[in-house]
Amino acid sequence: MPQRVNIAALLQLMRFDKPIGTLLLLWPTLWALWIAAGGVPEARLLVIFVLGTFLMRSAGCIVNDLADRHWDGDVERTRTRPLVTGEATVTQARVLFVLLCLAAFGLVLLTNTLTILLSVGGLLLASTYPFMKRFTYWPQIVLGAAFSWAIPMAFAAQLGELPSALWLLYIANLLWTMVFDTQYAMVDRDDDLRVGIKSTAILFGEADRPVLAAMQLLCLLALVLAGQRFGLGGIYYLSLVAVALLFGYHQYLVRSRDRDACFRAFRHNNWVGLVIFMGIALHYVFNGS
Repeated sequence: MPQRVNIAALLQLMRFDKPIGTLLLLWPTLWALWIAAGGVPEARLLVIFVLGTFLMRSAGCIVNDLADRHWDGDVERTRTRPLVTGEATVTQARVLFVLLCLAAFGLVLLTNTLTILLSVGGLLLASTYPFMKRFTYWPQIVLGAAFSWAIPMAFAAQLGELPSALWLLYIANLLWTMVFDTQYAMVDRDDDLRVGIKSTAILFGEADRPVLAAMQLLCLLALVLAGQRFGLGGIYYLSLVAVALLFGYHQYLVRSRDRDACFRAFRHNNWVGLVIFMGIALHYVFNGS
């Protein structure tokens, strides 16, 4: 007998009800598209990358749940996920993962050869991250690399080349991703210690807040250097002042390492991405392309 397909469970696997991950992946993609285009990018590329962001984030969530399905039942935050409760099957999850990746690759085929080649690296990074939690205390670096990979892809799609300055933007986003994913891991730290999952939250221990602050400062420095290389003006730097204030607020939220407060800090990073994007977009509005 064919297995019943629970559409609601499959949407939950894709985190359709939790768009924060898609937004955190989308903002750096938009930064790169706007800078590469010197203003508003081609509508065609904007649609391709927005849809691609949603598809690949959804695929990444599925492969994460597949990798963690034997542990998620022992973690308070994840014990109701569909692969744990049985609302979705492993086969269904694998099929959905493949379909999402094929759809994303179909979008990439509408770009150019360099972007297509880069997309292979993005898929490898997204598929590798969930398994890093078994072998290293630095899985957040792999996630940062995966979440930042749309930056070179956006430049490749818009310009057909990879200007060296884009890597400053890449490093800034990698550091920012490590910050917010460490805050996310702080929510599960006690459960992860019990089941044997590794993370930077566990590695940093009591030094988590100063290490996060150092990464936040390095992120801001990389964003300043990227702004200089790309010729961004005062509005952009004002946005970075606002980002510094947001980072300070996040430090305040995680001060006692309370689960709910750490999760609020993680979610609040959406404003960081938005503010940086507004700084970039408004620069081009007032200074021309």
